[in-house]
Amino acid sequence: MILPIDGLHLEYDARAVHIWSDAPLVVVSSAVVGSDLTHARHIINLHVHRDYANRSPHDDLAAFARALEIAEPFVGLMTAAKTERAQVAIETDAAMTVIAIATVGISRPIAAGITPAANMEVGTINIVVIADARLTQAARVNAVITATEAKTLALIERDVRAPHGGLASGTGTDSIVIATTERGAAYEYAGPISPLGALIARAVRRAILNALTAETQRAQS
Repeated sequence: MILPIDGLHLEYDARAVHIWSDAPLVVVSSAVVGSDLTHARHIINLHVHRDYANRSPHDDLAAFARALEIAEPFVGLMTAAKTERAQVAIETDAAMTVIAIATVGISRPIAAGITPAANMEVGTINIVVIADARLTQAARVNAVITATEAKTLALIERDVRAPHGGLASGTGTDSIVIATTERGAAYEYAGPISPLGALIARAVRRAILNALTAETQRAQS
């Protein structure tokens, strides 16, 4: 898939979502593999079976990376959601472009602060946000918060419910990646009413809403 950020590439199918960049991206993430990285060119969101129980997910992600001939550190996520159904949302203004790529599995939604800790079956919403911009570290943390708020708002708008019957905030194993090209305009803030944050929020919200709408349509067909 052609993306409107120079040097950025995307492929997704039933095996995985693979995002890669010609130049290293600056990254912050909660990924299962590569969460310690500050720079990476490859981001992989690997599809696994919903009963996946391998205690060494790094091995499975590393094997998939080798199959793609990736011989460098990468950011790796996992999901039982259908990766071929990944949703891509793009938002732009005069200064920058933001892309949100989401896979959404909500078979086990939860409400943060209400749903008790337990060995529940997992469902996963994985979000990758890429901004063609330069960010301070504070703005990166802002971006995580903004994207998470937008995700939860989308779930509320679709009336997704947690086990207790109230509105869901996400799932128990959601993960996020914020990546930037470090080109172009510089931003100190990425809260939801800042120029950058507004683009992130719109892109994430739209990607999640599109995924939920598509799932509803499939269930009704």
